[in-house]
Amino acid sequence: MRCPFCQTSDSRVVDSREADSGAAIRRRRSCGACGRRFTTLEEATLLVVKRSGATEPFARDKVVSGVRKACQGRPVDEDSLAVLAQRVEEAVRAAGRAEVSSDDVGRAILGPLRELDEVAYLRFASVYRAFDSLDDFEQEIASLRRDHAPEEALDGSGPVSDPAPGVTGSASASSSTRQPAHPPPPALAAAAVT
Repeated sequence: MRCPFCQTSDSRVVDSREADSGAAIRRRRSCGACGRRFTTLEEATLLVVKRSGATEPFARDKVVSGVRKACQGRPVDEDSLAVLAQRVEEAVRAAGRAEVSSDDVGRAILGPLRELDEVAYLRFASVYRAFDSLDDFEQEIASLRRDHAPEEALDGSGPVSDPAPGVTGSASASSSTRQPAHPPPPALAAAAVT
C-alpha cells in the first residue's frame, strides 16, 4: 500500500478494526519513510458478470434503482428497498463465489420482491423472465394465488372448522353452512376479502 503523502510503499499496520458489520476491515497505517499515518479500508469485492461479458462490482444502488422502476406507483418506501437490496447482496454472497452472473442477481431479487409487493414482483418478473404472452402472466398469477390459498383458510374466508363461540353440537355444523338472510353489499364483501 503506497503512502498517499510520499508515495512510498513501505508502511506498517498499527491498528485494525471491522467495519460495515464485518464486511470490511479498517486499517490504520504508518508510513516508514515520512512517518505520517493514513487509513485504508479493505473489503472483499463481489463482481457481477453481465450478459455482454463485462464485469463490474456489485452495487446495492443498482439493485434499488432496478427494483424502484417496478415499484413505481406502489406503496413501497425507500427503507424497504434498502432492506431488499441488503437481502439480495447477502443471498448472492452466500453462494461463496467471487463472481456471479447478472442472472443470479435477478433470481436473488425475485424472492424478496415477491414478499414486498406482488404487483411490483409481476412487473419485474415480466421483464426479467421475458414474458411474451398473457399465458405467462396467468401462470405467474396462478402461482401467487396458490401461495395465498392456506392464508385464506386461516383468515376466515375459507371453510370454517371450529364452531362459533357459544354454539355447540350439531347446531354449529348447520349454522356454519347456512347463508346469511341478507348478504352484505358488494363493497363490504370485497373489503372483508381483502
